[in-house]
Amino acid sequence: MDKLSKQIESFLSAPSYAVVGASDDARKYGHKVYRNYLAHGKKAYPVNPKVETVMGNAAYADLTVLPEKVESVSVITPPPVTEKVVEDAIKAGIKNIWLQPGAESAAAVARAEEAGLNVIHGGPCILVVMGYRE
Repeated sequence: MDKLSKQIESFLSAPSYAVVGASDDARKYGHKVYRNYLAHGKKAYPVNPKVETVMGNAAYADLTVLPEKVESVSVITPPPVTEKVVEDAIKAGIKNIWLQPGAESAAAVARAEEAGLNVIHGGPCILVVMGYRE
């Protein structure tokens, strides 16, 4: 098994997830990723400081205020926001972080790796890996 496959396996073996950039707008990837977790029976928390709910579920302002510790986080945010999300992930004790295409920045990747996180970036989208269908 190659390194990326091991990283993905570790990410997907988590008991719960957070989706930073979750949205009620069905056209946005943050919505699709959150909906995908739920469709697969996964426990997932939407994280978006600009909304109170996503798909009828309470949304959280950032990773440090989730009601339980999660191990894996999907990030669908602009690169400057991603850098703050990585800092929050480190504070929250997150183990795995998947920077979706378009969310990556060299600084965010370097900081996550420096902190010892399993960071997936520059590769496939989680929707492809999990077989998402509209």
